[in-house]
Amino acid sequence: MERKHDSCSPFIARRNPGRKSSAEIVSEVRRSLRVQSTRRPFTPGDGHRRLFGRGSIAADHEDRPPSSFSLQAPDSRPASGIRLSPLDHKPKLPVPSDAKVFPKPPTDPPEVKGRLARLRRSGSLPTLRPLGGVAAVELASDPPDVCSRPQKRGGTAGESRVKQPGEDSGSRPAAPASAQRAAPGCGDDVTDATRDNGESSAWKESIAPLLRQMEGELGKTAAWQPSDAKYGGCEASARRLCVLCDRLHGDLTDADLLGRRCAGRPRILRTLLRLADLRSARLRLCVARLCFALDISGNELLSVCKLVFGVSCDEGNDFLFQDEALLDALLGLLSVEDVSTHAAALVYCAGTLKCLSANGSFLRRLLDKNFIGSARKLLQRLCSADAAAAKAGQVLLQLTATLRNLANLPEARPLFVSLSVMSELCVVLRVHRRDTHVCTNVSRILSKLSSYPECLAALAQTPDCCRLFLEVLDEHHQKQDLVVRLLFILGNLAADSDASRLQLFLSDGSVATLLRLYDRYQCRAPPPQEDPPPPGEPPPPRVRENEDVLVKLVRVLANMSIHPTVGPHLATDERCIQLLTETLELRSVSASEELMVNAAAAINNLSYYQEESAALRRSRIAVAELMMKLLLSSSRDAMLEAVRVYGNLSLHQDVRGFIMQHGVHRFIVTLLDSKSADVCFSACGVVTNLAVDPPNRRSLSLEGAAVKLVDCLRDLGAADWLLGGQICQALWNLGGGGGEALLDRRGRACLLRVLVTLSDEDEALKWVENDDLRDFHKACWEMEFLPAAQRLMKTLQPLERTDEEEESSNLREEKAARHGPTAPPGGGRRDCSETEAGGETTVFW
Repeated sequence: MERKHDSCSPFIARRNPGRKSSAEIVSEVRRSLRVQSTRRPFTPGDGHRRLFGRGSIAADHEDRPPSSFSLQAPDSRPASGIRLSPLDHKPKLPVPSDAKVFPKPPTDPPEVKGRLARLRRSGSLPTLRPLGGVAAVELASDPPDVCSRPQKRGGTAGESRVKQPGEDSGSRPAAPASAQRAAPGCGDDVTDATRDNGESSAWKESIAPLLRQMEGELGKTAAWQPSDAKYGGCEASARRLCVLCDRLHGDLTDADLLGRRCAGRPRILRTLLRLADLRSARLRLCVARLCFALDISGNELLSVCKLVFGVSCDEGNDFLFQDEALLDALLGLLSVEDVSTHAAALVYCAGTLKCLSANGSFLRRLLDKNFIGSARKLLQRLCSADAAAAKAGQVLLQLTATLRNLANLPEARPLFVSLSVMSELCVVLRVHRRDTHVCTNVSRILSKLSSYPECLAALAQTPDCCRLFLEVLDEHHQKQDLVVRLLFILGNLAADSDASRLQLFLSDGSVATLLRLYDRYQCRAPPPQEDPPPPGEPPPPRVRENEDVLVKLVRVLANMSIHPTVGPHLATDERCIQLLTETLELRSVSASEELMVNAAAAINNLSYYQEESAALRRSRIAVAELMMKLLLSSSRDAMLEAVRVYGNLSLHQDVRGFIMQHGVHRFIVTLLDSKSADVCFSACGVVTNLAVDPPNRRSLSLEGAAVKLVDCLRDLGAADWLLGGQICQALWNLGGGGGEALLDRRGRACLLRVLVTLSDEDEALKWVENDDLRDFHKACWEMEFLPAAQRLMKTLQPLERTDEEEESSNLREEKAARHGPTAPPGGGRRDCSETEAGGETTVFW
């Protein structure tokens, strides 16, 4: 409760180096060192769902997987539909002139020839027909009459080459010899292809007939002509095939043959992957769901993930992903332990979830499926030492894009905090700092989350997060969209607490890094025109992008300067002050309002520190001139920041002379008519400092400053005791501490009535109903308003009693004229009260 009243104390109170007093705690409600806020960087939505953004990844990842989802095998011919004619030229191998006889392979010994002849006669050694085309591939497990249409090597543009069992994964062992021995005839003879009688029975009764129906339907679709599509023939076939896939899935489930338990699994997969050639989104998802249930891996898994991703690229297909089994399969793929083996499939799996996360309803389904927890574990595996390959960055790009969309949900933010996802994202940023696209996605997530107090507090507890952000800023200073988001995060951290401000300042080279960025993005082109650009015509892209960076960067400096250790250091930095004043010189309020407001706020905070070494002390007149540009603008925020700067700079005699000489005081007095408490508070501060000089008091009185202050106290004082105390202080200075006439008789009476009413506790606090709020207002009333009001009343009450005596004397004279003179009661007692005001003018704080 102790307070120090200096005879020339500044409008902005100096900090007590000792413990913080109660008055300082209350004053933080409206402190001159103001925390600056700004808008979060805008990220436009991508209307086209792509695996990688246009022009963002192709140059950086040469080995990225293709964005296509065709099931063509690597050795198939291009799907152009054009067959090249054979060459007429047949080259002949050169034959040496001296070579008469070519060497022949050695013949078999007689005993081997006899043994082979006996085997052929006995029929034990079958004669194999020549292998060619697809027949060679399908010999092991498919009869000749399975395919209802001819196939050629490489297939047509829409066909797929299916690998043999054991060939779909690099780690899976080959199928048993019993499954490869003799092909069952259309599924009727499955003795050698099954493990027990139950599987054989299920195969004969349900599975094999369904496969034959599917293959027959495929044969029908092969006969359709392009002109038949308008009659819906292909769509009808696709619907029938979807029904057959659902029946096959149910039969396999009932027979407990899902996974790798079915010996006829290779033939089922072959048929399913051929179904995917039909351009039906619903059918492709039915095929994908059944393939996932059959536990595919390797190239087959990659092909199916491409297939599902291709369907998800069209937002019109979002309703097809209502199947819980398909979503569970995709999320289950994120839990694989061996990331390096499944990296390509993970890219398309995470890409599918990214595309679907653009749908708000799907986001909540992901939240219910604990996607954030699964993503956190995958982030840890991708950042491990053995997974830091190029593929990891491609998976991270899709995964972080999905997390970015989830950060928009209010119910998802507690999970980001409780699961420490932000700490894991900082690890991703550290491990993959060279990948600008991954860093940009991470910065987008953190910039969204840092706008909320609980997430910002969790981020502030991450060790060395400020240093990490500064290192990424220094490394990718040319990447504007990354820089602006990291600066936004740092600005939020600096606005949160003194601990974050100090952590940011103590990071190696923090101020140097920020000032280098400031100098790099400071646009020193000719200043823009004062008139705003025509409607619909944006400013040049480079200027707009640079300005967005500067807005966030200046905000970081302004918020850092609030700390009592950081502020004096920045105030003595010549380079920092030069860049801020240069921004005010080069820009205009009409074209760069937010930047100008932030720069003025930073100067206001730095002008709070009035040490002899402060760089702002040497350029205060130049800054006062620049503030006139903001004061006379049409922006309320710019005008308010300019008044606050004048409040700090008017501590100096030369600045007060500048204000009076250029008529700034007239504009300040006019602001006292504002109905805004913030505007009146700042204007009262300037008037308080200007009234310290006796020559200025008459000029302020001629502008009606005292009357406006009384009106402001009557209208706004009871709702804001900080403002009420400041008004009393300004009136005290205007009255010369009581030695000069402040108001006329009626004005003094009005002011006295207001002060008496507001000094009564019951009257002053009767409108506050909440108990906690009442305690707060009472503390402000006792410490900020009451002392100033009581001191001011002492200078007004004697003058008011003198007026009453004059009025009573006039009445006595009129009475004496009518009735004759009368002696006053008590023997003519004289009122001995005197006006004791006088002495030096005191700025009451």
